Formats: sequence, structure tokens, C-alpha cells
Amino acid sequence: MTAPTAPPTLALRVEDDTATLVLGGRWRLREHLPEVEDAHRLLDEQAPDATRLRFDATELSDWDSGLVTFIAGLGHACAGRSLALDPDGLPEGLRSLLGMAREVPEPTSEGHAMQPTPSFLTRLGSDALDLTQSTGEIITFFGEGAIAVRRLLQGRARFRRTDLWLIVQESGADALPIVGLVSFLVGMILGYIGDQQLAQFGAQIYVADLVGLATVIQMGALITAIVLAGRTGAAFAARIGTMQVNEEIDALRTLGISPMEFLVLPRMLALIAMTPLLAIYADLLGILGGAFVGTVVGGLTLSAYITETRLAIGWNHIIQGLIAATVYGAIVAASGCLRGMQCGRSAAAVGEATTSAVVTAIVFIVIAAAVLTILFDAIGLS
Repeated sequence: MTAPTAPPTLALRVEDDTATLVLGGRWRLREHLPEVEDAHRLLDEQAPDATRLRFDATELSDWDSGLVTFIAGLGHACAGRSLALDPDGLPEGLRSLLGMAREVPEPTSEGHAMQPTPSFLTRLGSDALDLTQSTGEIITFFGEGAIAVRRLLQGRARFRRTDLWLIVQESGADALPIVGLVSFLVGMILGYIGDQQLAQFGAQIYVADLVGLATVIQMGALITAIVLAGRTGAAFAARIGTMQVNEEIDALRTLGISPMEFLVLPRMLALIAMTPLLAIYADLLGILGGAFVGTVVGGLTLSAYITETRLAIGWNHIIQGLIAATVYGAIVAASGCLRGMQCGRSAAAVGEATTSAVVTAIVFIVIAAAVLTILFDAIGLS
């Protein structure tokens, strides 16, 4: 049979102005441990005039964090009554733990106090400074991007071609399923709404015109751009932001390699090249979605639907969609890379950069769509 372990004990020995606290037995959390108040009571009763407190742990059989907590609490109490604490008599491991605990500063009441709400002028000034700094960073980003493009045209840009093809695959071929699904469903929605309205006039055949023109001119490129903003642009921001946190971008600069050329340029090229191709694919799937509704719900034949679509869509409409897709691709790539380069040095900053990249891309895509629509109408391309 195993001998029962001794319970934790606490005793006090006094010599002149020095009090020695004798610790014995097994000091573990599962035991009924003495409280700091028990040590206070012994000091008040037996050594009220002591100026130094030592420890005797020769009778201590075992201990864990329960003893650490007890000694730490006793240390705070001794500091309040001007009693010097001498930990030399404690086990070496316990002294190390106490040392690490002392290195962590305690939270102060000032740190937890409610901060005063800044005034309107203070917030306005802070926002203005942030806007100025952000504008400067954006101008710097596009300036460095222009230099990288010039070096590309001169054949002196430094980036790995394998990275370019990998990004082309990730942003192009890997995006086909989601772009196709969304485009097909949006085409069905447009076809169903058009069929409901045009059926009142017996003009269901013009569902093909509605779906074809809306998809080719604007919706195909818009759907592709928004999907890429949430999928590829966010990935660009997260990857570049993580490299910023890990100081990999600083390492590139130290090696004399421009991050704009090595990281941003291949992503810009890949997305500018892939977005128009994905937009054409989205146009085809959107038209198929409309054809599905037109033939199943509207009672049209597939050949009649395709013939009407071919008559409605001209090369000027296709060119509009391709130009818009190219512009949207550049916006998505620039937004993702810009927010990634602006990322801070923490994990939370990577999440903020990713969110900001998606929001920025979608906002500027919508603005670009409105501007391009007005511009195409003004030059007679519509």
C-alpha cells in the first residue's frame, strides 16, 4: 500500500526581526491549501515587528501552481506592509516562475478607464490625416506600378514566369466553376423576369434580346469582376499581407528586388488577361441560362432563341463588354495588391486588408461601370 502523503502545513519561526515561514507537506491544487490570510494571521500574532520574511521549504514534498499563487499573493501583501520578501529558501523552479510573473506588468486602473470621446474637430482632423496618408500611399503605389510596367516593356522586369502562369491558372481556370454557375443563374433570373413582362404583349421572343444584350454589354463582365474581387482579389491581399507580416517584402527590398515587379506586376498581368476571357465564358453561360428559361417557360424553340440572340448582339456590344472586363480586372488586381502592401504587421491587419480589398474593388467596379456606360453612350459605341 502507498503511504498517505502529508497535507500542506504552514508554520512560522521568528529570529529577531526576521520571520521564517516553514512550508511542509504536499502543496497541490487538489489539496485544501492554506490561504494568504492564514500567513497574515501568523505574522500578526507571532512577528508583528518583523521587517524580513524568509522561507524554509526543506519539509516540502510536492508542489504545483497552487504554491506559486500563494507565494505571489503573499508577496503583494508583504509589499503593502513594508515587509521584505526573501525567496532564497524556495525551490529553484518556484523562484523562476515567480520571476516570470513579476515581469508581466499588472493592468492599471488608467488602462481600463473609459477613454473620453474625442470631439468632432478631433475626429475630423484625424480622418483628414488618414485620408492624406492613404492618398499618398495610393499615388506611390501607382507610381511604382508605372515604373514596373515601363521596365516590363523594356524587358527588364524581375519576376518569375512560373509565378505568372500559376496566378493565371488560379485566377482563370480555377474560377471557371463559380463564374459559370453564377452567370447561368443570373441569366435564368433575367430570362424569367423578361418572360413575365413580355408575355403580356405576346413578345416572348424578345427575351433573347434582353438577356443577350444585358449579359454581353454589362452583366457578364460585372459578374466576373465581383466574383474575382471576392475570390482572387481577397487572396492577393491576404498573401501579400502575410508576406508583409513575415517581413518577406522587407527581405525582397534588402536583396534589391522591387516588390512591385516581383509580386504586384504578375498579378496585374494575370488578372487583366484572364478577366476578359472569363467574361466571354460568363456571357455564354448567361445566354444559356436565358435560353433555358425561354425554351422551358416561354415555349420558344432553341433555334429561334439562338437566331434572335445573334441578330440582337453586335460587335460593338462585345467590344464594350471586353473593355469593361479589362478595366474591372485591373481594378480587382490593383485593389488586392494595394491593400496587401498597406497591411500592418499583425494577423488582425491581414484580415482587415482582405476585407478592405474586397470592399474597395466592388465600390470602384460599380463606379467604373457607371462611367463606362456614359462614356460608351457618348462616343456612340452603344
